[in-house]
Amino acid sequence: MPERTVAVNGVELHVVEEGAGPPVIFAHGFPELAYSWRHQLPAIAAAGYRAVAPDQRGYGRSGKPDDIAAYDIRHLAGDLIALLDDLGEQRAVFVGHDWGSMVVWQTALLHPDRVAGVCGMSVPFSPRPPRPPTELWREAFRDQFFYILHFQEPGVADAELAADPAVTMRRLLCGVRVEPGAESGLVSADDGRDFLDRFPEPDGLPAWLSQAELDHYAAEFARTGFTGGLNWYRNFDRNWEITPELAGAKVQVPSAFIGGELDPVLVGAPSSTQGGWLTRHQGDVLVPDAGHWVQQEKPDEVNAALLAFLDFVAEQERA
Repeated sequence: MPERTVAVNGVELHVVEEGAGPPVIFAHGFPELAYSWRHQLPAIAAAGYRAVAPDQRGYGRSGKPDDIAAYDIRHLAGDLIALLDDLGEQRAVFVGHDWGSMVVWQTALLHPDRVAGVCGMSVPFSPRPPRPPTELWREAFRDQFFYILHFQEPGVADAELAADPAVTMRRLLCGVRVEPGAESGLVSADDGRDFLDRFPEPDGLPAWLSQAELDHYAAEFARTGFTGGLNWYRNFDRNWEITPELAGAKVQVPSAFIGGELDPVLVGAPSSTQGGWLTRHQGDVLVPDAGHWVQQEKPDEVNAALLAFLDFVAEQERA
């Protein structure tokens, strides 16, 4: 699969791409890499699209600015638009997972003329809140542990996650799923445990994750650490402050959502809450027996849903 480094928007991005045709840009989440789309890129390319996935800023072999503010939403969305410019294309479908979902949703609001369609995975669209997000979360989770608040203090989660990247990636890739009624490691009792302690050591790897795949993640994060990705979380309030024009904004381009039925993120933020904010929504696909890492856990189901959406968008673009 061809790889290259692209200088865009003040940062170098390591990019993996395959195929030719209408562009589809994939944005990964935390803690992930372009590698997280390894099952999607070949399938999307085989269907006649140009599938492109960067290690986003702060990750993998891409640039990692020191300034926390360099990871705000205008920079992150700007990276994807600059990558689209580098491809020589005016519009693309943007597909995001986890934090990447938040970036592509906001890209559709900030740059609607460049977005032919948007598909979020695992994290539904969320409209601009009335107050800075961390204020609302501190009120809502006053007596609980909430991982995003835990990530706010520079250096704390960074050191915890980097102490043993193999343990970090194994516990997170195997553990971010929840059976109905069970406790989630993302929101849980405020009992003094660290973040990783809330995800038990698995008995073994699930069928969808090989040791070689886990080793790839562990090696990359052992080399880079986790600070770049954590800095995305440290911009929630800044993102709110710098986008006042998005109050009440709705996503006007064709949209789709794909998630796992056992994803703990969807326990607190079900996809049903986004309906009124997506004016051309093509529906939600909730994949049975899939947790948070849905595109890796159930690639066949995800690829089928994604291709149906891409074909719909392509038809709209031709009309």
